[in-house]
Amino acid sequence: MFTIYPAIDLRNGQVVRLQQGDPNRQIVYADDPLATARHWLEEGASWIHVVNLDGALGEAISGKANRHALSAICAALKPSVRVQFGGGLRSMDDVRAAFDAGADRVVLGTAAVENPRLVADALAQYGSERVMVGLDSRQGMVVTRGWQQATHLSAIELGRLLREMGVTRALYTEVERDGMMAGVAAEMTAALAQVTGLRVIASGGVRTLEDVRELLFYAPQGVEGVVIGRALYEGALRLGDVLSLVVKQAGQHQV
Repeated sequence: MFTIYPAIDLRNGQVVRLQQGDPNRQIVYADDPLATARHWLEEGASWIHVVNLDGALGEAISGKANRHALSAICAALKPSVRVQFGGGLRSMDDVRAAFDAGADRVVLGTAAVENPRLVADALAQYGSERVMVGLDSRQGMVVTRGWQQATHLSAIELGRLLREMGVTRALYTEVERDGMMAGVAAEMTAALAQVTGLRVIASGGVRTLEDVRELLFYAPQGVEGVVIGRALYEGALRLGDVLSLVVKQAGQHQV
């Protein structure tokens, strides 16, 4: 099943998008995250991807509003929609709090590099269907701390290490494409899935149905979904059209 994840990126309780992960290049789309989530549910979403940007950037105080938003979304809309949540999850207490708030799945990004033991502990307690990793990269090299800190690990190297630990799913973001509607890194996403054995969700750069169709082409190789943000918020894509394309493509594969 190829899944479409409308993105709700939160900063100080507002729905925003950052261009290339830059906190100084922010577009605000809404002040009510719950209303935004309800809109995507009404448009047909089965999953929503929620990100606590303040948490990812280390801004714990402003991140409280985002955690409240997560709780409100889950309380109001589950079980009609499932929620994937990431951003600033750096301890088991953070992971536990996300699940207590109602998240169905968490994304561990910085922790996957700085604290692999946390990934192992979370997997042991919650299982690989509920715990995934974020492989955020700039020119193929992993970045952490809200994409502000470079590492010497490639996404493929880290993906292989995490797969050996028992991780089965990863969110792959090419930071330079994120929020830019510059097209998806479909081939790299597929290569990451094939080389590491991970099921990979693409993120960053979606602008047209052709981008989604290109990712769907690689579904048999392990690309199992895509997070879409700016293209939906600015009307370049309609969620209903994207979901219809996925259903149509699935029907062709079954024939």
